[in-house]
Amino acid sequence: MPAGRDTRARFLRTTGQHASIEPDAFTEGSYVLSIGGAEQSHVNLLRPEEIFYEYLRRIGHLVDLAAPAGEPVRALHLGAGALTLARYIQATRPGSAQYAVELERELLDFVLRQLPLPEGTDLHTVTGDARDSLARVDPELRFDVVILDIFSGPEAPAHLACSAFYREIRDRLSPGGVLIVNVGDEPGLTLVRSQVAAMREAMADVAAFAEAGMFEGRHPGNVILAGTQTPWPRDWTAELTGRGPHPAKVLAGLDLDPFAV
Repeated sequence: MPAGRDTRARFLRTTGQHASIEPDAFTEGSYVLSIGGAEQSHVNLLRPEEIFYEYLRRIGHLVDLAAPAGEPVRALHLGAGALTLARYIQATRPGSAQYAVELERELLDFVLRQLPLPEGTDLHTVTGDARDSLARVDPELRFDVVILDIFSGPEAPAHLACSAFYREIRDRLSPGGVLIVNVGDEPGLTLVRSQVAAMREAMADVAAFAEAGMFEGRHPGNVILAGTQTPWPRDWTAELTGRGPHPAKVLAGLDLDPFAV
Protein backbone atom coordinates (compact mmCIF):
# COMPACT_ATOMS: atom_id res chain seq x y z
CA MET A 1 0.00 0.00 0.00
CA PRO A 2 1.09 3.66 -0.27
CA ALA A 3 3.52 4.84 2.41
CA GLY A 4 4.60 1.28 3.09
CA ARG A 5 1.27 0.04 4.43
CA ASP A 6 0.46 -3.64 4.26
CA THR A 7 -2.48 -5.12 2.38
CA ARG A 8 -5.63 -4.55 4.39
CA ALA A 9 -9.21 -5.75 4.25
CA ARG A 10 -12.47 -4.18 5.33
CA PHE A 11 -15.81 -5.81 6.12
CA LEU A 12 -18.72 -4.27 4.21
CA ARG A 13 -21.81 -4.39 6.38
CA THR A 14 -24.40 -3.79 3.66
CA THR A 15 -23.41 -6.80 1.52
CA GLY A 16 -21.65 -8.86 4.19
CA GLN A 17 -18.53 -9.19 2.03
CA HIS A 18 -14.90 -8.28 2.57
CA ALA A 19 -13.05 -5.73 0.46
CA SER A 20 -9.30 -5.90 0.03
CA ILE A 21 -6.71 -3.76 -1.74
CA GLU A 22 -3.48 -5.34 -2.94
CA PRO A 23 -0.56 -4.06 -5.01
CA ASP A 24 -0.55 -5.01 -8.70
CA ALA A 25 2.61 -7.05 -9.03
CA PHE A 26 2.95 -6.18 -12.72
CA THR A 27 2.42 -2.41 -12.77
CA GLU A 28 4.37 -0.07 -10.51
CA GLY A 29 2.18 2.20 -8.42
CA SER A 30 -0.98 0.23 -9.17
CA TYR A 31 -3.45 -1.50 -6.86
CA VAL A 32 -6.39 -3.86 -7.22
CA LEU A 33 -9.61 -3.61 -5.22
CA SER A 34 -11.38 -6.94 -4.72
CA ILE A 35 -14.79 -7.50 -3.14
CA GLY A 36 -15.80 -10.96 -2.02
CA GLY A 37 -12.63 -12.32 -3.62
CA ALA A 38 -13.50 -10.95 -7.09
CA GLU A 39 -11.45 -8.16 -8.69
CA GLN A 40 -13.58 -5.05 -8.87
CA SER A 41 -11.33 -2.09 -9.70
CA HIS A 42 -7.77 -1.26 -10.70
CA VAL A 43 -6.06 2.02 -9.80
CA ASN A 44 -2.78 3.40 -11.11
CA LEU A 45 -1.74 6.02 -8.56
CA LEU A 46 1.31 7.10 -10.56
CA ARG A 47 -0.56 7.47 -13.87
CA PRO A 48 -4.29 7.81 -13.16
CA GLU A 49 -4.89 8.76 -16.80
CA GLU A 50 -4.00 5.14 -17.72
CA ILE A 51 -6.97 2.82 -17.16
CA PHE A 52 -6.35 -0.92 -17.01
CA TYR A 53 -9.83 -2.45 -17.34
CA GLU A 54 -11.14 -2.30 -20.90
CA TYR A 55 -14.73 -1.35 -20.07
CA LEU A 56 -13.53 1.55 -17.91
CA ARG A 57 -11.28 2.73 -20.72
CA ARG A 58 -14.31 2.83 -23.00
CA ILE A 59 -16.15 4.95 -20.44
CA GLY A 60 -13.11 7.21 -20.24
CA HIS A 61 -13.21 7.68 -24.01
CA LEU A 62 -16.84 8.77 -23.79
CA VAL A 63 -15.95 11.24 -21.06
CA ASP A 64 -13.22 12.56 -23.39
CA LEU A 65 -15.86 13.38 -26.00
CA ALA A 66 -18.37 14.93 -23.60
CA ALA A 67 -16.54 18.28 -23.57
CA PRO A 68 -13.52 19.88 -25.25
CA ALA A 69 -10.24 18.27 -24.23
CA GLY A 70 -8.93 19.43 -20.87
CA GLU A 71 -12.03 21.45 -20.04
CA PRO A 72 -13.35 20.90 -16.48
CA VAL A 73 -16.68 19.13 -16.19
CA ARG A 74 -19.15 18.41 -13.42
CA ALA A 75 -19.40 14.62 -13.10
CA LEU A 76 -21.62 12.33 -11.05
CA HIS A 77 -20.51 8.76 -10.35
CA LEU A 78 -23.30 6.40 -9.29
CA GLY A 79 -21.26 3.49 -7.98
CA ALA A 80 -17.82 4.55 -6.79
CA GLY A 81 -15.62 1.43 -6.65
CA ALA A 82 -12.00 2.51 -6.24
CA LEU A 83 -12.79 5.88 -7.86
CA THR A 84 -10.78 4.98 -10.96
CA LEU A 85 -12.84 7.22 -13.21
CA ALA A 86 -12.86 10.10 -10.74
CA ARG A 87 -9.06 9.94 -10.76
CA TYR A 88 -9.07 9.80 -14.57
CA ILE A 89 -11.27 12.88 -14.86
CA GLN A 90 -9.09 14.83 -12.44
CA ALA A 91 -5.97 13.83 -14.40
CA THR A 92 -7.41 14.69 -17.82
CA ARG A 93 -9.72 17.55 -16.81
CA PRO A 94 -8.15 19.34 -13.82
CA GLY A 95 -10.54 21.51 -11.86
CA SER A 96 -13.55 19.26 -12.47
CA ALA A 97 -16.18 19.11 -9.72
CA GLN A 98 -17.15 15.52 -9.00
CA TYR A 99 -19.71 13.70 -6.88
CA ALA A 100 -19.59 9.99 -6.03
CA VAL A 101 -22.46 7.93 -4.65
CA GLU A 102 -21.67 4.57 -3.06
CA LEU A 103 -23.98 2.21 -1.18
CA GLU A 104 -21.20 0.96 1.12
CA ARG A 105 -19.95 3.60 3.53
CA GLU A 106 -17.09 1.33 4.60
CA LEU A 107 -15.94 0.93 1.01
CA LEU A 108 -15.62 4.66 0.39
CA ASP A 109 -13.75 5.16 3.67
CA PHE A 110 -11.48 2.21 2.93
CA VAL A 111 -10.61 3.32 -0.59
CA LEU A 112 -9.99 6.95 0.34
CA ARG A 113 -7.75 5.95 3.24
CA GLN A 114 -5.73 3.32 1.38
CA LEU A 115 -5.63 4.98 -2.05
CA PRO A 116 -5.71 8.76 -1.52
CA LEU A 117 -7.03 10.91 -4.34
CA PRO A 118 -4.61 13.11 -6.31
CA GLU A 119 -3.95 16.50 -4.78
CA GLY A 120 -6.48 19.07 -5.94
CA THR A 121 -9.30 16.59 -6.61
CA ASP A 122 -12.69 18.18 -5.91
CA LEU A 123 -14.77 15.16 -4.91
CA HIS A 124 -17.93 15.10 -2.81
CA THR A 125 -19.05 11.70 -1.53
CA VAL A 126 -22.58 10.55 -0.74
CA THR A 127 -23.42 7.24 0.92
CA GLY A 128 -26.64 5.44 0.07
CA ASP A 129 -28.81 3.98 -2.68
CA ALA A 130 -28.10 5.56 -6.06
CA ARG A 131 -31.69 6.62 -6.76
CA ASP A 132 -32.38 7.93 -3.28
CA SER A 133 -29.04 9.72 -3.20
CA LEU A 134 -29.63 11.45 -6.53
CA ALA A 135 -32.39 13.43 -4.89
CA ARG A 136 -30.05 14.35 -2.00
CA VAL A 137 -27.43 15.93 -4.23
CA ASP A 138 -28.00 19.69 -4.56
CA PRO A 139 -31.04 19.88 -6.88
CA GLU A 140 -29.67 23.03 -8.50
CA LEU A 141 -26.63 21.18 -9.86
CA ARG A 142 -26.55 19.98 -13.45
CA PHE A 143 -23.99 17.41 -14.59
CA ASP A 144 -22.03 17.20 -17.83
CA VAL A 145 -21.44 13.49 -17.28
CA VAL A 146 -23.34 10.95 -15.20
CA ILE A 147 -21.72 7.51 -14.96
CA LEU A 148 -23.86 4.62 -13.68
CA ASP A 149 -21.72 1.58 -12.87
CA ILE A 150 -23.84 -0.74 -10.75
CA PHE A 151 -25.54 -3.27 -13.04
CA SER A 152 -24.58 -6.92 -13.36
CA GLY A 153 -26.82 -9.44 -15.13
CA PRO A 154 -30.03 -10.63 -13.48
CA GLU A 155 -28.98 -9.06 -10.17
CA ALA A 156 -29.53 -5.53 -11.50
CA PRO A 157 -31.77 -3.60 -9.05
CA ALA A 158 -35.17 -3.13 -10.69
CA HIS A 159 -35.63 0.39 -9.29
CA LEU A 160 -32.40 1.48 -11.02
CA ALA A 161 -32.62 -0.52 -14.26
CA CYS A 162 -35.71 1.32 -15.48
CA SER A 163 -36.76 4.25 -17.66
CA ALA A 164 -38.14 6.19 -14.67
CA PHE A 165 -34.69 6.38 -13.09
CA TYR A 166 -33.10 7.32 -16.40
CA ARG A 167 -35.59 10.19 -16.72
CA GLU A 168 -34.63 11.37 -13.24
CA ILE A 169 -30.97 11.34 -14.28
CA ARG A 170 -31.77 13.13 -17.57
CA ASP A 171 -33.37 15.93 -15.58
CA ARG A 172 -30.06 16.41 -13.74
CA LEU A 173 -27.97 16.69 -16.92
CA SER A 174 -26.67 19.93 -18.37
CA PRO A 175 -28.03 20.74 -21.87
CA GLY A 176 -25.18 18.82 -23.53
CA GLY A 177 -24.77 16.31 -20.72
CA VAL A 178 -24.20 12.59 -21.38
CA LEU A 179 -25.46 9.58 -19.44
CA ILE A 180 -23.04 6.63 -19.48
CA VAL A 181 -24.16 3.23 -18.20
CA ASN A 182 -22.00 0.16 -17.76
CA VAL A 183 -24.06 -3.00 -18.24
CA GLY A 184 -22.41 -6.25 -17.20
CA ASP A 185 -24.39 -9.06 -18.79
CA GLU A 186 -24.57 -12.76 -19.50
CA PRO A 187 -24.80 -14.54 -22.87
CA GLY A 188 -27.95 -13.47 -24.68
CA LEU A 189 -27.57 -9.90 -23.42
CA THR A 190 -31.03 -9.82 -21.85
CA LEU A 191 -30.13 -6.95 -19.53
CA VAL A 192 -28.45 -4.96 -22.31
CA ARG A 193 -31.59 -5.24 -24.42
CA SER A 194 -33.85 -4.11 -21.59
CA GLN A 195 -31.60 -1.17 -20.79
CA VAL A 196 -31.36 0.00 -24.39
CA ALA A 197 -35.16 0.08 -24.49
CA ALA A 198 -35.41 1.82 -21.12
CA MET A 199 -32.81 4.45 -21.99
CA ARG A 200 -34.46 5.15 -25.32
CA GLU A 201 -37.63 6.10 -23.43
CA ALA A 202 -35.70 8.71 -21.45
CA MET A 203 -32.96 10.03 -23.75
CA ALA A 204 -33.08 11.58 -27.20
CA ASP A 205 -30.63 8.98 -28.53
CA VAL A 206 -28.67 5.96 -27.31
CA ALA A 207 -25.56 4.16 -28.53
CA ALA A 208 -23.80 0.97 -27.40
CA PHE A 209 -20.02 0.63 -27.24
CA ALA A 210 -18.18 -2.64 -26.59
CA GLU A 211 -15.70 -5.22 -27.78
CA ALA A 212 -17.04 -6.21 -31.19
CA GLY A 213 -17.70 -9.83 -30.25
CA MET A 214 -19.95 -8.85 -27.33
CA PHE A 215 -22.78 -7.96 -29.71
CA GLU A 216 -22.97 -11.58 -30.87
CA GLY A 217 -24.33 -12.42 -27.42
CA ARG A 218 -22.31 -15.59 -27.01
CA HIS A 219 -20.28 -14.74 -23.92
CA PRO A 220 -20.56 -12.59 -20.77
CA GLY A 221 -19.00 -9.18 -20.60
CA ASN A 222 -19.62 -5.45 -20.50
CA VAL A 223 -21.49 -3.19 -22.89
CA ILE A 224 -21.32 0.58 -22.38
CA LEU A 225 -24.51 2.48 -23.18
CA ALA A 226 -24.39 6.21 -23.82
CA GLY A 227 -27.48 8.39 -23.77
CA THR A 228 -27.45 11.84 -25.39
CA GLN A 229 -29.99 14.66 -25.41
CA THR A 230 -29.50 15.30 -29.12
CA PRO A 231 -29.07 12.88 -32.04
CA TRP A 232 -25.99 10.68 -31.62
CA PRO A 233 -22.98 12.50 -33.13
CA ARG A 234 -21.81 10.42 -36.09
CA ASP A 235 -18.20 11.46 -35.57
CA TRP A 236 -18.31 9.92 -32.08
CA THR A 237 -18.79 6.50 -33.65
CA ALA A 238 -15.56 6.84 -35.63
CA GLU A 239 -13.71 8.34 -32.66
CA LEU A 240 -14.72 5.59 -30.25
CA THR A 241 -14.09 2.80 -32.73
CA GLY A 242 -10.64 4.17 -33.45
CA ARG A 243 -9.71 4.61 -29.80
CA GLY A 244 -10.50 1.02 -28.88
CA PRO A 245 -9.63 -1.09 -26.98
CA HIS A 246 -9.68 -3.16 -30.15
CA PRO A 247 -11.65 -4.70 -31.69
CA ALA A 248 -14.22 -2.03 -30.84
CA LYS A 249 -17.71 -1.56 -32.17
CA VAL A 250 -20.36 1.14 -31.76
CA LEU A 251 -24.03 0.60 -32.55
CA ALA A 252 -26.44 3.52 -32.86
CA GLY A 253 -29.66 4.34 -34.66
CA LEU A 254 -31.00 1.55 -36.86
CA ASP A 255 -27.99 -0.62 -36.06
CA LEU A 256 -29.02 -0.66 -32.39
CA ASP A 257 -32.68 -1.48 -33.05
CA PRO A 258 -32.20 -5.27 -32.74
CA PHE A 259 -31.01 -4.70 -29.15
CA ALA A 260 -34.01 -2.61 -28.13
CA VAL A 261 -36.43 -5.48 -27.59
